[in-house]
Amino acid sequence: MSNSDSFIDEVTEEVRRDRLFRLMRRYGWIGILAIVLLVGGAAWNEWRKAQARAEAEAFGDAVIVALAAPEGAGRAAALEAVTAPGPGAEAVARLLAAAERAAQDAPGAATRLLALADRGEVPAIYRDIATLKAVALPGAGLDAETRRARLAPLAARQGLIRLLAEEQLAMIDIETGARAEALERLGALAVDAEATPPLRRRVAQAIVALGEDVPDIPGQTVDAGMDAGNTQ
Repeated sequence: MSNSDSFIDEVTEEVRRDRLFRLMRRYGWIGILAIVLLVGGAAWNEWRKAQARAEAEAFGDAVIVALAAPEGAGRAAALEAVTAPGPGAEAVARLLAAAERAAQDAPGAATRLLALADRGEVPAIYRDIATLKAVALPGAGLDAETRRARLAPLAARQGLIRLLAEEQLAMIDIETGARAEALERLGALAVDAEATPPLRRRVAQAIVALGEDVPDIPGQTVDAGMDAGNTQ
């Protein structure tokens, strides 16, 4: 390489460095700002996670303390007084409180459950559970048509919620003397691929109690004599 070529290369490199330094002076603050934002965002995210954990732990501790109160109205009042970190946690506390009230004040418990079910900010799963518990609560004072109206949207859903709603609708059919409709619902539930073993046992018991045979379920055996429990 000649001296002239070497000189040209040095000058070119110097020009490039000069341009780079000018760009750094003009736009370098953008990179610094981006780094600050990234570090600050990560720190804020970690702080929020720590806050959420602390709130969840405080809520859990408060629920445990409330559950240690005397059973019944006292425990229900303690659960209702718990400060929840969000709608979902509050729903859990309200469901527990309603369960404590149910034995002494079924209509009051049902009213509270339906009020919870009507709150749009509460996650759908908790609203569905509140509805199911309210309509299945003995002595709640809800007439058959009110219960049907509450269950109809749940029966149009997918998964276990739909099945539990259909089960309750079948119980209402039996209660109101609609035997054929009840057997049709129960028969469909018995062979539904999504039905759980406990649900199938309850359905089988109801079908046998109505004097009918349980439909055959391919590859499965339903023991109608086993204790099925209930949906509460």
